[in-house]
Amino acid sequence: MKFRPLAVLLVTCFFVLASWTVSPPSWALVQIKLSNVSYKDCPPELAKGNVTSGGNSLPASCYLITGKAKNPSGKSVFDADVFGRIYDANGEPVLQNRSRVGSIAEVPPGVSDFEVRISVPANQPTPLKLEQFKATGFAGRVSPLIN
Repeated sequence: MKFRPLAVLLVTCFFVLASWTVSPPSWALVQIKLSNVSYKDCPPELAKGNVTSGGNSLPASCYLITGKAKNPSGKSVFDADVFGRIYDANGEPVLQNRSRVGSIAEVPPGVSDFEVRISVPANQPTPLKLEQFKATGFAGRVSPLIN
């Protein structure tokens, strides 16, 4: 039995269209604009016993990065990654070799307040300089597929 090219094309198109209709929705990456970014000391209950990470237990200062987050998607964004550059008073980077400073658990649609906790080596002089802050996340929860 010979397959004709038109029949093969039609069957292929059918399977492609069927796969589009039964595939799970894909979540678009949402760019979240951060504004009024500043920092403040952590409350004592968060700062107590604060040490740096990475295997070196050095004294550290605890700060909360705060500001406004604008989510234009119309849907809540979960686990939004926050990126930015943080420098000490001498212009030295506070978080060596990384720009991700933390995450925001949920960013509702519109403008909302945000807060991210960071630890800075205690020997880095203040005031801190915060630059190029932004966030990205997915509208909807992102979870691994379980088979």
